[in-house]
Amino acid sequence: MFFIGGVSTKEEKLDFSQTVVCPECGSYGRYEVYMEYMYLSLFFIPAFKWNRKYYVVSSCCGSVYLIYNTLAERVAKGDRITLTEQDLHLVRRGHSFYLRKCINCGFETQEDYKYCPTCSAPLK
Repeated sequence: MFFIGGVSTKEEKLDFSQTVVCPECGSYGRYEVYMEYMYLSLFFIPAFKWNRKYYVVSSCCGSVYLIYNTLAERVAKGDRITLTEQDLHLVRRGHSFYLRKCINCGFETQEDYKYCPTCSAPLK
C-alpha cells in the first residue's frame, strides 16, 4: 500500500478592505485581513485545517496587527464590520516615512526618489 501526505502552512487573503488613516505612519491606507493556518494533505488534497491565526496588514506602511479570532471569523463569513484601533494589537511596525529635502532647490518629499522631480539633483 502506498501513502502520500504531508503537513504544511498556508496563508489566505480574506475578502475585506477598510480605508483608514494609519495609526503608525499617519498616511491613508487600507486594512487587509489574512488567515494563516496549518493543514494536513492526503494525496495532495487538503483534508484537515488547524491552528488558524488571523492578522491585519496596513497597506500604506506594512504594519502587522493581530486580531481576535471571534472578530476575524465574522470577517471570514462575510459580515460587514469596521475595525477600530482597540481591535488591533501591533505585532510589527512597518517602515516609517521620513521627509527628504533637496539641497539644490528645497523640494520636500516622502517618496523614495533617487533624484529630485523638480530640478533633477540627486537626493540624499
